[in-house]
Amino acid sequence: MSTTERVHPKGRRLGPKSSARRVIALLHSEDLKAVKAVGRVRAQIAIAAERITVALRGGGRLIYAGAGTSGRLGALDAAECPPTFGTAPWQVVALIAGGAKALTRAVEGAEDDVPDAVRTIRGVKATAGDVVCGITASGRTPWVLAVLAEARALGAQTVLVSCNPGAAKKVKADVKILPDTGAEVLAGSTRLKAGTATKLVLNALSTAAMVRLGHVDQGRMSKLRPTNAKLQDRAVGIVADLLGIDRAEAARRLEAAGDVPGALQVGTKSHFRVD
Repeated sequence: MSTTERVHPKGRRLGPKSSARRVIALLHSEDLKAVKAVGRVRAQIAIAAERITVALRGGGRLIYAGAGTSGRLGALDAAECPPTFGTAPWQVVALIAGGAKALTRAVEGAEDDVPDAVRTIRGVKATAGDVVCGITASGRTPWVLAVLAEARALGAQTVLVSCNPGAAKKVKADVKILPDTGAEVLAGSTRLKAGTATKLVLNALSTAAMVRLGHVDQGRMSKLRPTNAKLQDRAVGIVADLLGIDRAEAARRLEAAGDVPGALQVGTKSHFRVD
């Protein structure tokens, strides 16, 4: 049985008579285990992040692929890259079993549709310049495994993110990131611990790659896209901080340049550093 499907001993104690305080305390203690599980696979995350960096630097893409919660987490990370790091929408792509409608509701049978998986990865024309990251908490979702297999056949590099190391050992991938989160408090509900661990892994992959690519300067989003009032205010703060000028001058530079990178290039040297 998959570790994510096992019944948690403490979960058996939960029921209608459980207080909200008790439920939340148990969930929190399990979330801490998810963080530690991710910490144990830092080396594999770093290896994958370096591969993603090389792919993006060479004009390739990071392509996430998942079903259900895993697919939605991939879509979330992909959607956040353009506003946070100033990437083009095509650079980090998310594929989900069942298509766009599966982002907001369950699509019955989608995760078992192998032919659709093959069509989907072929449809985005994955090549040797791309990194395809399959996300499956159980390590055995047919749609995700089929995407990875087809991606390998097309020459793309592959990364597997799974919270069930036992099943994932059988999957072929260039890099495997396998945080062992164990049984869920609600047996099989991988939106809990496994979802938390997966979110941490994807955060690390994209953020590390973007830092390596120069999209971050001194802990600031130096290529941020100020698409709303909050982000416009943040952009002024970034320019002011990195250039050592007041906010009024930073606002003027932003208005003149039209974006954060342009404003930072006015009369300054690059702050970027590669460790």
